[in-house]
Amino acid sequence: MEKGRRPNLSPKKKMGKKNPTDTADPVKNFERWKKKYNKTKTRVKQEKRQKRKPEWQVEKEVIQRLVNKYNEINAKDAERFSDFPISKNTLRGLMEAQYRQPTEIQRQTIGFALQGKDVLGAAKTGSGKTLAFLIPVLECLYRQQWTAMDGLGALIISPTRELAYQTFEVLRKVGKNHEFSAGLIIGGKDLKNESEKIHRTNIIICTPGRLLQHMDETAAFHASDLHMLVLDEADRILDMGFSDTINAIVENLPKTRQTLLFSATQTKSVKDLARLSLKDPEYVWVHEKAKFRSHLQKKVIVFFACCKEVQYLFRVFCRLRPGMPILALHGKQQQMKRVEVYNDFIKKKNAVLFATDIAARGLASPKEDSGTEEAGKTPYKEGGEALLVLLPSEEESMLSQLQEKKVPINRIQ
Repeated sequence: MEKGRRPNLSPKKKMGKKNPTDTADPVKNFERWKKKYNKTKTRVKQEKRQKRKPEWQVEKEVIQRLVNKYNEINAKDAERFSDFPISKNTLRGLMEAQYRQPTEIQRQTIGFALQGKDVLGAAKTGSGKTLAFLIPVLECLYRQQWTAMDGLGALIISPTRELAYQTFEVLRKVGKNHEFSAGLIIGGKDLKNESEKIHRTNIIICTPGRLLQHMDETAAFHASDLHMLVLDEADRILDMGFSDTINAIVENLPKTRQTLLFSATQTKSVKDLARLSLKDPEYVWVHEKAKFRSHLQKKVIVFFACCKEVQYLFRVFCRLRPGMPILALHGKQQQMKRVEVYNDFIKKKNAVLFATDIAARGLASPKEDSGTEEAGKTPYKEGGEALLVLLPSEEESMLSQLQEKKVPINRIQ
């Protein structure tokens, strides 16, 4: 031992052993626990991510659950659209467009259509036929997970441009949450522009003449994958002389498809068309006395036989200044002008529209119920009436036509 140096008599600490005071430190214990917890949490998340089902598989399971409920549909119990097994996207579109309660024709039709059956629907104008076929159209393509690459999936044929335009507007509102592409194919528009887009369109709303023109002239257009055909206002289509056109169109469509045919009246020509187009259809009839929701009382549509009458009386009433807007709609107007008049009439709270027969089944007010899609429906809605002023020479013919179509008549002397 060196001189002058004191010996170290304290015991030496053994290496590798922790001081007992270290484990008693709560801060260090919490930090150690937190680190371990975060590692475990990260590991669990990674395991869940690996086990998570792909989005397409989840969607497929949702669709299958809806399909399993189709056979359980009871039309009598369906008081709201949410009572039907339809997709969330369609329901959301209906709610956002203020459509909540189905009309009678919708209640009876939607179940059959969802089950994939052909339907022959007979109901008065204004009963709600548009949503009765638009909802099944959307659901049909949703079940198939249809995309723009799949081309045409549903075809809706309307008798007039105005009715086709209105149906297209309803589709835009109700189907906006889906990713389907839709197109309005009517006369008065650029044929070349339509031809460039038609092959990527999933839902086409059209008039018969224009559709047949594309079938004949547009090389890119084909309907080989079509799933659903809808003939709206079939009686009107045939009355306008499109019988041969419709037959030619049907010949170009696949035999295996679902067809929905709607008509305000059941004439012999409509029944003949049904025999050619439908396979074992379900018949849906709405009672003659069925009630419809009230319409706006401050709007009036006056129908005339020819364009000259509309033009003349429009000028006369504008000079008389009756204190409410006067509008005119007739066949000599350009298509853009017709659309402008139509939109103007819809936006106004009260107005009088003078129109020829082109508008007889093509106009509706946005606050009318979900089933009221066409003009010419005023006499059928609650509180509505139709007044016909006839010359003596016209009376016999007109009355016989009304009686044939079972329209109630009250003669005013």
